[in-house]
Amino acid sequence: MENIALAEPGAHLSIWALFMQANWVVKLVMLGLLVASIWTWAIVVDKVVSFGRMRLALNRFEQTFWSGQSLEELYRNLAERKTTGMSAIFVSAMREWKKSFEKGARSPLALQTRIDKAMDLALTREMERLEGRLGFLATVGSAAPFIGLFGTVIGIMTSFQAIAGSKSTSLAVVAPGIAEALLATAIGLLAAIPAVIAYNKLSSDASKLAVRMEGFADEFSAILSRQIDEKVMQKAA
Repeated sequence: MENIALAEPGAHLSIWALFMQANWVVKLVMLGLLVASIWTWAIVVDKVVSFGRMRLALNRFEQTFWSGQSLEELYRNLAERKTTGMSAIFVSAMREWKKSFEKGARSPLALQTRIDKAMDLALTREMERLEGRLGFLATVGSAAPFIGLFGTVIGIMTSFQAIAGSKSTSLAVVAPGIAEALLATAIGLLAAIPAVIAYNKLSSDASKLAVRMEGFADEFSAILSRQIDEKVMQKAA
């Protein structure tokens, strides 16, 4: 049977000492929460940087798109590049436009529908990229406190068993075991609080970027719709 022992009365209550004195289950809980916390911060830093780059890319594209440059020229400049955001939506729409006219599109309504679907697919891919790994932050934010509490419960149970074995209820005997058990909850909160804050902030930022891209897709769809009508009228004349 596993020997259960409390820390010596008056033992040094540093975080490292508490961790080393903890039950192996509590140690696994603490290590798992620390790994989750580190990964959370890695995701946050990566998303902050990528969202910043996306905003700059959207601003540059909008400036170029509304500068009066022809759509054909802009498409040629972007077609061979790796595009993101509005650029990817624009390229997907123009590619469908050119393919349809090369094959002799006869139905303006069908062409408009295909272009809209192409832009919707491009927008969906961009949103999946923006929202990727945000689910991990939500999971950590909701689950970490309960995982930490689980470690605390196990630690307190172990401490009470040791108290019963030592037949002593002195505060100097009880305190170290309770402290190491509560450390698991503290680490759980340390992982959960930044994860929740970051998830809310990054989700809001992703939604704002999505609104900008959706607005561009709607405006560009209207522009192409007018051009389709003009081509139909030219053929009819």
